[in-house]
Amino acid sequence: MPVTSAPAPARSALDRTRPVWRDRAVMANLVAQILIVVTGGAVRLTASGLGCSSWPSCTPGHFTPTLHGATSYHAFIEFGNRTITGLLVVVAVAVVVLAGFDRSRSTGYRVLAWVPLAGVLVQAVVGGMAVRYQLPPAVVGGHMIISMVLVAVSAWLWVRSKEGDRDVRWLATTTTRVLTAALFVAGAVVVVLGVVTTGAGPHSGDSHVGYRFAVDPVAMARVHAAAVWVFVAVLALTIYQLQRQARRATAEPADGVAAAPDAVLHAGYRVLGVTLAQAAIGYLQVATGLPIALVNLHMLGAALLVTVLTLFAGRLRTRLPEAAPPVAADALPSTTTA
Repeated sequence: MPVTSAPAPARSALDRTRPVWRDRAVMANLVAQILIVVTGGAVRLTASGLGCSSWPSCTPGHFTPTLHGATSYHAFIEFGNRTITGLLVVVAVAVVVLAGFDRSRSTGYRVLAWVPLAGVLVQAVVGGMAVRYQLPPAVVGGHMIISMVLVAVSAWLWVRSKEGDRDVRWLATTTTRVLTAALFVAGAVVVVLGVVTTGAGPHSGDSHVGYRFAVDPVAMARVHAAAVWVFVAVLALTIYQLQRQARRATAEPADGVAAAPDAVLHAGYRVLGVTLAQAAIGYLQVATGLPIALVNLHMLGAALLVTVLTLFAGRLRTRLPEAAPPVAADALPSTTTA
């Protein structure tokens, strides 16, 4: 009599289309996290942090800015940033639905998918504190740093979405991995010092108090620049190490990692390109008297640097291929037994 395999469990329409929509939601989340850095920077650079005098409403009794004789553009800039935050919440919820509840993925991946939503909610509270307590510099600076962390998490979520959950196979040597870890530490220092430098300068976010951090802005700019060049030096060493690995024979190296493909080296060059562009913008904005447009472009560049650095780290490894999906019984040839 014919013997066939057990039928594969039926997959719902959501399960079949989930990977496509999940990837779209994860990418939209990454873009929105970068966009909120730009709009938040516009709020700070135009001193619009108190454009809305209340939170979560813009003015007492009104969710949106009210038009009257004393209405300024500050209210609309601040409200626009809050609107982008609302959009970010919608996208983060979509990520949770499509990735956070994806039972085909690992627990770690599903937990990671919840972080953007949790981070947006934390940011809403921090933003409310900044408004209610008249823009304390530590809270305003922390607001920016949390955004950078969420950009990094969102970029890593994109990396994890494009790969499976099987064992990791490294494409970089131990030395390269150590250098990359040092690169992340140096990058974090650069971002934090950048936030302090902005808070110490004329674009601190408050039109009444121009220098909200009680430090010398020129000295902070020099310390920030020094940290950037340390970052560049570590990055150059990392790329040099990758080039050495690329010149090796295609045979398996002694430490058990595969030969790094060109994509890994190209990812390193992208980090270098964004870094050098950031350095150029930084020096140009100082030479031209810190125009708002250049300072905001510098903030965008910082978010892009965090993104490409995280994606570079993701390129240093790959994962074993996923197991083949189950095949329906009627797709298999039947066999007979005597």
